[in-house]
Amino acid sequence: MTHPDLHTPVSPNVASPEIALAALSQAVALAPVSVPADLLPVPTGSFIVPLGVTSTIELSLILPTFNESKNIRSSVYTTANILRGITGLSFELIVVDDNSPDETWRLALAEASSIPELRVMRRTGEAGLATAVIRGWQAARGNILAVMDADMQHPPEVLTQLVAAMKSGADLAVGSRHVENGGVSDWSLLRRMISRTAQGIGLLILPKVVGRVADPMSGYFMLRREAIAGRALNPSGYKILIEVLARGQAASVAEVGYVFRERQEGESKVSARIYWQYLQHLLRLRFGH
Repeated sequence: MTHPDLHTPVSPNVASPEIALAALSQAVALAPVSVPADLLPVPTGSFIVPLGVTSTIELSLILPTFNESKNIRSSVYTTANILRGITGLSFELIVVDDNSPDETWRLALAEASSIPELRVMRRTGEAGLATAVIRGWQAARGNILAVMDADMQHPPEVLTQLVAAMKSGADLAVGSRHVENGGVSDWSLLRRMISRTAQGIGLLILPKVVGRVADPMSGYFMLRREAIAGRALNPSGYKILIEVLARGQAASVAEVGYVFRERQEGESKVSARIYWQYLQHLLRLRFGH
């Protein structure tokens, strides 16, 4: 159907006002949604983090998202305010969104005018938390690379302790549920058993990798760029830390306890598929892929 020129008045002899209004509404509905020009370009090609970065930014924190419209505003504001409170720290927040149907990326981008440290990437050709983190690190400008959930299940206040551990010389600082001051809030016994069983399987398959930290399935950590830069990564699923431990060069590791919170808004991404991807990842690392 050809729509009338919206700039041309509709003659009452041609169509009634109701028909004209319907045509206008249909034309607006079919109009393409404009994409803001200030989205970060998505890196392509191999999953290799570059080494040579000339920047005054010390920390780049990646917030991977998918359908987090109910959490993203509070997440970026709370996180930015906590990092601003760390004396002498220059940082950036990078939201990497997997083309969320709820347009999380657009909501995040709308906050960038009031949070100058915030940058937003929208991926349309790839999906998955682990690859989102790597793409964010590839676009990052900091010498310390980090990741944290955007759903507020990782308490942003712990960032202060993780930064302190990095400043004290750690190559890798991990937020851990399984050390002093760590834990989970309201997990069922079944979920606790599944998590511990998954960790036990990891110890059997990759003892020298999984055994390096108390919480190898953590998604809350920081590392020095040089510990991972130039390494060909092959991320899968959600458990990015295992990839970093296996392929990176982090000599000094620190762990900071935190309590994993229950999600207050949005839907959990935890499923049986995540654990299947985790097992596949372990086997791929074990046999050199």
